[in-house]
Amino acid sequence: MVEYDAVVVGAGILGLSTAYHIKVRNPKANVLVVDKLGAAGQGSTAKSAAAFRCFFYSRTNFDLADSSVEFYKHIEKDLGFDLKMRWIGYLWLFDEERYGGMLPILKELAGRGFQYKEYEAEELAKKLDMRTNFAGDEEAQLMGLGNVYKGILIPKAGLLDVDSLVKFYESEFLRLGGKIQYNSEVTEIVVEPCKPLGMPGEPYFWQDAAVVGVKTIKGMVRAEKTIIAAGAWISQLLDPIGIECFIKAKKRQVFSVKAKTEALKRLLYIKEFTNAGFLPFTIFPKPSSYIRPAPEEEAFWLAYADDFPRAFKIEENPEPEENFYRYGLYQVTVKYFPQFIGCEPFSAFAGLYEINTVDGQPLIFEENGLMVVGGASGSGIMKADALGRIAAALYSGEEYAMLYGDRKFKISDLGLKNRHVEPEKLVI
Repeated sequence: MVEYDAVVVGAGILGLSTAYHIKVRNPKANVLVVDKLGAAGQGSTAKSAAAFRCFFYSRTNFDLADSSVEFYKHIEKDLGFDLKMRWIGYLWLFDEERYGGMLPILKELAGRGFQYKEYEAEELAKKLDMRTNFAGDEEAQLMGLGNVYKGILIPKAGLLDVDSLVKFYESEFLRLGGKIQYNSEVTEIVVEPCKPLGMPGEPYFWQDAAVVGVKTIKGMVRAEKTIIAAGAWISQLLDPIGIECFIKAKKRQVFSVKAKTEALKRLLYIKEFTNAGFLPFTIFPKPSSYIRPAPEEEAFWLAYADDFPRAFKIEENPEPEENFYRYGLYQVTVKYFPQFIGCEPFSAFAGLYEINTVDGQPLIFEENGLMVVGGASGSGIMKADALGRIAAALYSGEEYAMLYGDRKFKISDLGLKNRHVEPEKLVI
């Protein structure tokens, strides 16, 4: 039986980034990635909105996202690997109450050198041909919709192609000598005594024990280090061996609407906000549903990350819910943007967020020969490179990781025992 230096469970964006950076740092290491699906990035990674921003209050969030995005720029500009990055910006719309609460935060960020542009409601109404005030609209008031008081444009933000990013990490990992085994669902994490005595039922509670690999439907894989990066399914693997990771799954849904009319095409290809020539990723005031341009489809993606009372639930093949669009997203969207009246989605998809229920920030820790990389809480794409570097540094037994751009990051800050993350005040 082949024994690996490391086995990474999960070929999503976090698993591949982790495996890639381990190989970069340890060229001679024998590293295997296993995944239950038939190709890389086909789980929740494929269901991502594929958007990124480098505008956070939390220093933790900023370093993770900004260093990752800078590395993605390096991949495109210096390595010539097209990730189809589009710098469309984020346009965050606020009602008066929330803007008042955000203003001190925005001023503080401006003092730190963060760039953003502010728009008045009247200017937004004119540029976007949108409704910004619902005075006299009983239906809008019944729905609790927020008037648009201000808009904040974040320029260092945009979109990228998830498949291309996955392909980069997969191909580079393989080029470095890594191995990937698809269609290999993990059925069990294997725990053995450090000093086996040959007794049935080992290990017993009085024996020191450690994780020594995983069982898959194709057989046993032994490894010096087992790394679980299985996204929303992490808890299913860890619960049987009594390791808590505080990761739970919630379904997220995206509905695609074609820009069929001239009014929708003008909205999609608006040029007044960024040089990209597309509508920015636009977040409504209340509720914070969003419009994400999909120019490759000549369409818009409409979505909302609902919380209460959305169940924590793992679905192997999550399906979008027709009524979520018909009585939810559609009703909200047409109030702000009448251009969408009568629009039906031509396609839709659903995936799972792996939510860290403690503070919504990623988790990277090690326990008994097993590492956990997950809990990205919907920001896995924009933070993937940094998280892979941190996991690789933990694998090497280091105290600090060096993120792209020579940014030093203390590994234990994302752990459980000595966790230290700043609360995020700019939550979408």
